Amino acid sequence: MAMKSKVLIVGGTGYLGKRLVKASLAQGHETYVLHREEIGVDIEKVQMLLSFKQQGAHLVTGSLNDHQSLVKVVKLVDVVICAISGVHIRSHQILLQLKLVDAIKEAGNVKRFLPSEFGTDPARMENAMEPGRVTFDDKMVVRRAIEEAGIPFTYISANCFAGYFLGGLCQPGFILPSREQVRLLGDGNQKAIYVDEDDIATYSIKTIDDPRTLNKTVYIRPPQNILSQREVVQIWEKLIGKELLKSSISEQEFLAIMKEQDYAEQVGLTHYYHVCYEGCLANFEIGDGAEEASKLYPEVKYTTVEEYMTRYL
Repeated sequence: MAMKSKVLIVGGTGYLGKRLVKASLAQGHETYVLHREEIGVDIEKVQMLLSFKQQGAHLVTGSLNDHQSLVKVVKLVDVVICAISGVHIRSHQILLQLKLVDAIKEAGNVKRFLPSEFGTDPARMENAMEPGRVTFDDKMVVRRAIEEAGIPFTYISANCFAGYFLGGLCQPGFILPSREQVRLLGDGNQKAIYVDEDDIATYSIKTIDDPRTLNKTVYIRPPQNILSQREVVQIWEKLIGKELLKSSISEQEFLAIMKEQDYAEQVGLTHYYHVCYEGCLANFEIGDGAEEASKLYPEVKYTTVEEYMTRYL
């Protein structure tokens, strides 16, 4: 049995990062979690780090703003996974990864880097709208730096985080499903792909020692979870045993409302627009040079949309 790679997770206390730490440990990888020394009195973060330690992770101090500390930490591992936030309503820090790329390049020992992607494939979004396109543009800047530095990579395109999309029945600004009503975006028939965040982490860790995913994009497209907003609503109606009152918001109305929001909200709404009105996640075939996670790893029993939504009952 080949030795499993040692893994460093940057952003390990975040929404997806904590799940990556858990999945890495569960799959038997020696796991290192980077944290800053100046953590202040963020008690929840400290307690999370201590719980990682109790589960067997190594806590390592370093900062994206301290090049030497970063190089030292990177030299301890084979694989680096970055999960820093790229969501404007939380914090958008995608370009900070360029400092990580510099450290990986100097260290010279990393066999695989998974940058903070985990959403829509930015390589397919060259025609995205302002201001939301900044997310994709920044991710492409990071990709170019990785490829120019000759760093081996895997890019994970995980589509829609179930918590954000299913929780609100695909309505922006909602993360708990109503038992009364729902607003459909357009006709509600554009397909999207919803993935349980724990499954995103499981699949991501599966890729790191897999030669089939080296220097490729891996899309996570669980077949049962490729559904339209209308189909998601029908699943919820079946679970609660009643029909919701439905209204609809046209493309024009959506764009007009979007223009009135602040910058961070506009960025998020642009992404909803591309997913829910244009169907950007499911309207293409996965070509050569890319892989699909549920096909590569049939042994992973992924959470279906219906299973995910039972938690809201």
